[in-house]
Amino acid sequence: MLLAGKTVVVSGVGPGLGHRVAETVVRDGGRAVLGARTEANLAASAAEIDPAGDRTAFLATDITDERRCEALAALAVERFGGIDAVVHVAAWDSYFGGLQDADFATWQSVIDVNLLGTLRMTRACLPALKERGGSVVVIGTQSAVSAPSQVRQAAYAASKGALTSAMYSLARELGPDRIRVNTVLPGWMWGPPVQAYVRFTAETEGVPEADVLARLTERMALPELATDGDVAEAVAFLASDRARAITGQSLLVNAGELMR
Repeated sequence: MLLAGKTVVVSGVGPGLGHRVAETVVRDGGRAVLGARTEANLAASAAEIDPAGDRTAFLATDITDERRCEALAALAVERFGGIDAVVHVAAWDSYFGGLQDADFATWQSVIDVNLLGTLRMTRACLPALKERGGSVVVIGTQSAVSAPSQVRQAAYAASKGALTSAMYSLARELGPDRIRVNTVLPGWMWGPPVQAYVRFTAETEGVPEADVLARLTERMALPELATDGDVAEAVAFLASDRARAITGQSLLVNAGELMR
């Protein structure tokens, strides 16, 4: 029960990683406060994770809106008495392309969500975090440190790379308040987005999905992709007191595709 008695705010709760993180928090004895733009997704996730409704709360939250971030933090304090950790899953990862075809207005929007949105949500939770100390866990991406050859997501990678850099400053700034800040860097992660990619690529190329999946896994030290659940387990550890001396670190969860 890594998170027994802990209250964890989770942004970006939908059908994938955000749901798995919230599910893991509750499974490990904690209380999860769910935020995302779509209230129906939040309600469905909370109902599945916590049918009695005793250990979850949720609020429609756009992390580009500072007031909504503050409202989500306030809900956590009102409902459960405080905040012990914040996990940032919310991100814009559906814009593809590189430099030559870049729409920089869209790049700015991606940065506003992925970088500034994460910082807004963190700042909204700071008063509560300072009362207890605690943990901030950012979901980054392996593509921020090693660009994949299969797809181009330059804006996403750049925004997440900036966020990883910001983590170092936050870890130093917030450390005196015993607030830890770390980043989890997933690689190819078996969950709804990658499942959709495998399905689309197989249909486009007229090959079995197993062949597309094999191309991804052949580069891994372990003969399989990490899953959303695997990433959620790493998040739970970093949010817990077992990681009390870990801050300013980036943890790759990628089945050994990239080693550093």
